[in-house]
Amino acid sequence: MKQYPPERIRNIGLFSHGGTGKTSLTEAFLYATRTISRMGRVEEGTTVSDWDPDEHKRRISISLSIIPLEWREHKVNLIDTPGYFDFVGEVHSAMRIVDAALILMDATVGVEVGTEHMWELAEAHRLPRALVINKMDREHANFTKAFASARTAFGNRVVPMHLPIGQEKSFQGFVDVLSGQAYRYTENGALESTAVPDELVSALDEFRTQLIEAACESDEELTLRYLEGDDISTDELRAGLRVAIASGAVVPVFVSAATALKGVLPLLDAIIDFFPAPGPTSATRADGQRIELAPDPSGPLAAIVFKTFADPFVGKLSYFRVYSGTLRTDSHAAVPQRGETERIGQLFVVRGKEQIPMGQIGPGDIGAVAKLQVARTGDTLTDPGRPITLAGIEFPEPVFTVAVFPRTKTDLDKMGTALQRLLEEDPTLRVGRENQTGETLFSGLGESHIQIALDRMARKFGVQVDWSLPRIPYRETISVPVRRVEYKHKKQTGGHGQYGHVFLDLEPLPDADFEFHETIVGGVVPKQFIPAVEKGVREAMEEGVLAGYPVVNVKVTLVDGSYHSVDSSELSFKIAAAQAFRKGQAAAKPILLEPIMRLWVTVPDTYTGDVMSDLNGKRAHVLGMSPGENGRTTIEALVPLAELQRYATELRSLTQGRGTFRTEFSHYQPVPQHLAEGIIQQSRARQAAVAS
Repeated sequence: MKQYPPERIRNIGLFSHGGTGKTSLTEAFLYATRTISRMGRVEEGTTVSDWDPDEHKRRISISLSIIPLEWREHKVNLIDTPGYFDFVGEVHSAMRIVDAALILMDATVGVEVGTEHMWELAEAHRLPRALVINKMDREHANFTKAFASARTAFGNRVVPMHLPIGQEKSFQGFVDVLSGQAYRYTENGALESTAVPDELVSALDEFRTQLIEAACESDEELTLRYLEGDDISTDELRAGLRVAIASGAVVPVFVSAATALKGVLPLLDAIIDFFPAPGPTSATRADGQRIELAPDPSGPLAAIVFKTFADPFVGKLSYFRVYSGTLRTDSHAAVPQRGETERIGQLFVVRGKEQIPMGQIGPGDIGAVAKLQVARTGDTLTDPGRPITLAGIEFPEPVFTVAVFPRTKTDLDKMGTALQRLLEEDPTLRVGRENQTGETLFSGLGESHIQIALDRMARKFGVQVDWSLPRIPYRETISVPVRRVEYKHKKQTGGHGQYGHVFLDLEPLPDADFEFHETIVGGVVPKQFIPAVEKGVREAMEEGVLAGYPVVNVKVTLVDGSYHSVDSSELSFKIAAAQAFRKGQAAAKPILLEPIMRLWVTVPDTYTGDVMSDLNGKRAHVLGMSPGENGRTTIEALVPLAELQRYATELRSLTQGRGTFRTEFSHYQPVPQHLAEGIIQQSRARQAAVAS
């Protein structure tokens, strides 16, 4: 593949709600430009961008895919991204490195939840964008309704660049709004000029005026000429419109039927004509000073790793975009975030799973390199002699957690390494351990996200695991004080015996986990044995008498006891203290405590009532509601962790995917008695099963 200067490169991300045809449009681009000789189909698992076995199995995109192609002496790097929310981490990676976004819509549906979400992300990244109303050849396709839904959702800066000729399975061509020219598709798929249909004349005049005004507003001289009624050439309008699109003042709308190869090349022409080439970016020098980097091949090297692919045979494959300078094969690059230097091996241009060797990758372009040792997703590759750091990638936090269990001893030995490899590939995954339950916790963005990640681990690394919802880390405490709980540990074994004798007071301690005191008078328990008493109490607190959960919020006081001058020892007093504590806990009306989470749920106002009703059914204590921007409300509540384990899935269903939430631990509080009995029975049954 040829090397292209930055001004002849376009980095374009394809984003949408799931199922709108991004992958089919990408395939159509490849076929229409003769990059491939046969057009694949998603249903058959034969597309270039969906090449992963998990994507073939599920018929959806799971990972972003880089698809470079050449057209009109330009290079267009298409980034095909997943449309399902569980894989939105891939979208965040793509948004970070593209220069413009194509947001696809289904002509039979219009704006969907994913459309809104992708628009918001593009807005947050300040990306120029266009809407593509796809599937215009489908039954019930309706451009008018789809466009109206876009105008309602995103405002009047949404303006058609193409108006379709024919709807409802009869997509025959389009009218170029800026030029006023109409085109029809012939039987062999070619475009030929035609007259503007009468039913489109009025809409053409309205939208052409909007485009001309937007184009002129981007240039003061054009504005004056427009107001004075001067003729403005199409080339001048195109230049002005390019500025308006880059600034976000105009969001053009195009039409296509990807699987029928209609609207594909005109859209590609528009990408080259109207979308921005790679431009300057900001970075931070080693001294902390912010600088602006131009896309200069001879400038200081600055590239960002935006995707890592873990392969069990070739190791890591790191995808990167160069913003400044030139990255060369068989060179070295510093990784400022890690404080180390990488050796750069063979560079590639990647197209799906195809790897095309390259000697260098210049500014504005996208490439890949294998076997980086320290660089991770979001890290910068830069000159060792003059390090520069680019802003990283912000990923969403996990919202769904499971406990994973290896199936065999071999799986146990390999599970830790395999999970870490998954984390290298996908920064939205997390691995942790719950010390109380001993479970390995695996977190992601949803149930499908977790399942596919574990399937991938089995396929790539041969590690088989099962998963379940994590056990809740309950705790136990006491509800009433008890006085002078006695236990005497006395054992004679023929030589030195064992003797420890203690009296303990136990009291509830709401504001702290544990306190130990002693009020021994007259040396009835020698001072050298008092630390052993505390140690015995602490060990006994690790497993309560109620259900085997740790005991907290207890004050213990050693008030009396006795000892034997020969048989007493630290071990004897530790055993006596532990038994006295267990006896005292049983007498102090023990209760079960559950973790309470502070929850913030942000939803559109129309769903507030449904979410509030659902929270009430989850034993939530609502703290308040805060109105926010764009007709959204944030509800703050305290909710038991046991009620939130599947909340990511439940909220998505309840709000049609429009709700978001985050949680943090707040405190522990008593479990209602009618629920505590079931929890205790389950815990005792589990302990019995383990013992057997």
